[in-house]
Amino acid sequence: MRESYMVLIHLVLYLLAAASLGYIVRSGRSWNDFFLAGRDLSTLHLTGSLVATILGASSTIGLVGLGYSMGLPGAWWLLSGTLGLLVLSRIANAVRGTGARTLPDLIGNFYGSSARKTASALILIAWLGVIAAQIVAAGRILGALFGHDWAWMSATAIVLVAYTAHGGQRAVVRTDQMQLCVILAGLILLILICLRSAPEALNGLEFPTSERMSPQDVVSMVVVVGSMYLIGPDIYSRILSARSPESSRVSAMLSAMIIVPVAFAIASIGVFARHLLPGIRPEDALPLLMTDVIPPWAAGIVAAAFLAAVMSSADTSLLTATSVLTLDLGMGSGIRARSVAVILIGTCSLLLAMSRPGIISMLMLAYTVFSGGFLVPVLAGFHRERLGLTPCSATAGMLCGGITSLALGGAYPLAGIGASALAMAIVSAVERRPGAHG
Repeated sequence: MRESYMVLIHLVLYLLAAASLGYIVRSGRSWNDFFLAGRDLSTLHLTGSLVATILGASSTIGLVGLGYSMGLPGAWWLLSGTLGLLVLSRIANAVRGTGARTLPDLIGNFYGSSARKTASALILIAWLGVIAAQIVAAGRILGALFGHDWAWMSATAIVLVAYTAHGGQRAVVRTDQMQLCVILAGLILLILICLRSAPEALNGLEFPTSERMSPQDVVSMVVVVGSMYLIGPDIYSRILSARSPESSRVSAMLSAMIIVPVAFAIASIGVFARHLLPGIRPEDALPLLMTDVIPPWAAGIVAAAFLAAVMSSADTSLLTATSVLTLDLGMGSGIRARSVAVILIGTCSLLLAMSRPGIISMLMLAYTVFSGGFLVPVLAGFHRERLGLTPCSATAGMLCGGITSLALGGAYPLAGIGASALAMAIVSAVERRPGAHG
């Protein structure tokens, strides 16, 4: 009982610190300051916030589970992000230079208002699933220690909504800095404990593939998950908030380098868990490590670290969805509209989290639908004139890609991307025919 109180004290202190920092560091009243921090984020703040955002539920609980079920190649979930960020660093100057406010706004600059509205609706739907997965992860971590997953999911959602609605982008970025420090401290502590408990677990590891993860699985993961870092609206919310195009480029490169060792470290925790806790469900690996393996004095620190990982990703996702609802779908960018939007999205995500508790499955579905609908239209948009793309082709590409991914993405993760490219090519060719508009 005494150990449980010690863990609870660590967690309460962390939540109070996050809420307090979010309250103190408040964005201004204008939409530019609230959603983009006045486009004044330095390279240091941008990099720290990017890394903290990346290390969310999928990169912690989910990746530990992949390490448990697939071995060290499970690290490709996060290494895919490295590849996506390196490609993003090549186009970051162009993205920041457009002056767009959101990813749908960027798509609107390329293809017009109809494509912007379509993109906004699809992103909002997908991002409810992304936020819900973070809330599920928080409930999974805290529920393993204290029970009552639903209560902890609700508490996490309340804190998250409160400081995001109050502080905006500046609060999210500053809390991310603190949360990144907590994440890294807890991760190092957990690795050291696992090494001491079962050093033999790392013998004979396979990489880059294994019997449980084929080359085809790796390619699909790199394309689907990597695209979330290349064109993800959360990542773009950071790039578009940079002080300069050069800051956005450098931050993308630095973030890519930082997450490489983190990917292997987290996947290794899953490998240790498989050795120490055979026969469990993969997504239970991290919670059970905290309850069955980690000493009580360390459990609070590790739990706070992984809760910080969840919060640092969830707040960015929540703010991104809010910006899409208010700025792109016309709900209004005033203070009251922002607050209502944050509460509405947070509530819907919490309800979804309670009804669908799988983390990786929920995220993989959202990521597959998103990459299928958006990868080709966004990247092709930078070369739309040379490729002869039309506004209607972008809308067709997003819808066909998203619907195909939703229907076939489980068996064929790359089908949506192919359908999107084909739809854009066909519609553009038909619209460019002589007399097509006459």
